[in-house]
Amino acid sequence: MPREHRTDSLSAAYRNLDAEAAADVTNRYQGFCAHYGMIASRNNPGEAHENGSVEAHNNHLKTALDQALILRGSRDFADLRDWRRFVDELVARRNRRREAAVRIEMAVLRPLPARRTTDFTEVVARVTKTGGFQVHSVFYSAPSQLIGKRLRVHVHDDRIEAFLGATPVVTHPRRRGRSDGVRVHCVNYRHVIHALRRKPQALAGSVYRDGLFPRSEYAEAWAALSAALPRRNACRRMVDLLWLAHDEGCEAELAGLIAGTLATGDLPEARQLKHRLEPRRRELPGDTPVILPDLASFDALLGARA
Repeated sequence: MPREHRTDSLSAAYRNLDAEAAADVTNRYQGFCAHYGMIASRNNPGEAHENGSVEAHNNHLKTALDQALILRGSRDFADLRDWRRFVDELVARRNRRREAAVRIEMAVLRPLPARRTTDFTEVVARVTKTGGFQVHSVFYSAPSQLIGKRLRVHVHDDRIEAFLGATPVVTHPRRRGRSDGVRVHCVNYRHVIHALRRKPQALAGSVYRDGLFPRSEYAEAWAALSAALPRRNACRRMVDLLWLAHDEGCEAELAGLIAGTLATGDLPEARQLKHRLEPRRRELPGDTPVILPDLASFDALLGARA
């Protein structure tokens, strides 16, 4: 860690915050610097050139990412992990050119403390009767047995982790609220599937229905079912598919079967697809050697007791 942590005036970080939120950010930043023993400093207001090298590299990196995506030929990635790997490889190539300069810096860096500082903010949220809780204007689902409980929620950059006491109970990818006031939902279908089984018709009018499907194949199944069947039958079939994915733990395998069924022009049905699922592998213990004791040893034991 360096002896000094230098930034600009950070006006963009504070511009849209009220006094209480700004004070909270200030306190957390001061705590961050204190934990690592760094002196916090900033450049002179209005002197943009003092931080020009940092700002320039920020723009250069965005330009390099754009050029790399053009050369790649596509901006689509299978998942977030693939995108992060792509960025890491690009940054690693760019950093090799600065390896000599980094060695000079590393020679004067001090060792890190025994533990890292917190990389999350904490809020307290109560699980409502609707089976979820709100964090920064985003609704997150929770298991029904947590209704009425107060959770400590750690808000990370990419996820939230909720704790009941010291026990982790809920994890979700983090979502951001919208500025237009439209409610954002993050719902795990496993948290609501038991309620949906009792009232499958609720699926059609659910405000978080589109975010309920774990994979795109399930959303495509709902589109096909709702277009071809009466509402009651479509809801029942869709809920049965979600229950099958939950009960058998076969979300990915079932998604492939649904895609294949739709490709043939048929409508997926849980009862038919269940027979095509690969049976669960249950590993039985191997041959366990059993050593039978000599019966004479029991006579010796009884004789000693007498």
